[in-house]
Amino acid sequence: MVTIREVAKAAGVSVATASRALNGLSIVTAETRAKIEAAAAELNYVPHSGARSLTRRKTDAIGVILPDLFGEFFSEMIRGIDMAVHGAGKHLLLGNMHGSTEETVLAIKSMRGRVDGLLVMPPNSRAESLGDAATWQIPTVLLNAQPQNGDIPFVSVDNYSGARMVTEHLIDRGARKIVHISGPASNRDASERMQGYRDVLRERLSDTHPIILPGNFREDAGRNAAQLLLNRDFEFDAVFAANDMMAVDLMAELTRAGVRVGHDVLVAGFDDIPLARYISPQLTTVHSDITRLGSSAAMMLLRLLNGEALGADAGITISPTLAVRASTTGASA
Repeated sequence: MVTIREVAKAAGVSVATASRALNGLSIVTAETRAKIEAAAAELNYVPHSGARSLTRRKTDAIGVILPDLFGEFFSEMIRGIDMAVHGAGKHLLLGNMHGSTEETVLAIKSMRGRVDGLLVMPPNSRAESLGDAATWQIPTVLLNAQPQNGDIPFVSVDNYSGARMVTEHLIDRGARKIVHISGPASNRDASERMQGYRDVLRERLSDTHPIILPGNFREDAGRNAAQLLLNRDFEFDAVFAANDMMAVDLMAELTRAGVRVGHDVLVAGFDDIPLARYISPQLTTVHSDITRLGSSAAMMLLRLLNGEALGADAGITISPTLAVRASTTGASA
């Protein structure tokens, strides 16, 4: 492997001068820089990222710590992040914390010195589970969560209004017995979505005891809910699942049992993952703009890295929209 010493020797300069030129420092003359770059190209020199980080005090890496990497929600978020940072010459270092607060805190500590900044989605979207972020000593933006204390910038989604919107839609389509498949009990997103659903049923239908089936944001919860509904001893004409993954598997199970989704039963989800547009019937869902969630947080972090002073007052809450499709309209896919 070619070293910077060999580049310096070929260019007839000192190692220090070669290092300054290859790190883009302006104190090197244009003529000398051209000579060094030509020598580096001829020798196929590749800078050592660790040594370069020490010299420039920058890693050109962004740490992304997520509670999971499985599913289209996280892949779309990562795509949005990458779209924003790639143009800035940054690359991503991903961490999957499997929903564990302890692993998240350890990952944050382990990334010190390896990344210039962090994008963190706390387990269960609850920032308070991470403790005092001020002690991390690294520029940070929260993903899909709002700080409970401290002054950390964030980007999140208005889950409550999205859930109200889709529940209103189901009622407007004629549904009166609307079942909800919830997310994990400790998850903030799930709690806010359930509350929006509950409030609309209470206000418009005077329903204070709606049927809520347990869920976990994964496909198996949709399958389990379908089995409960197919063997029900209660009436229902619509289902609002707290995310699209549960809604998709629910629809598959109902369809296999001969239930016409969009006609016999209306089904809606939340997130608008790409799959929602390609299944049959297409899924009505809350479009939370996952890609924008990731890109907005990444752009906010780049502003922090450029020296802007941003706190929680610079946080962004994305207002979702409703994507109405055949699973609630009965139209052909």
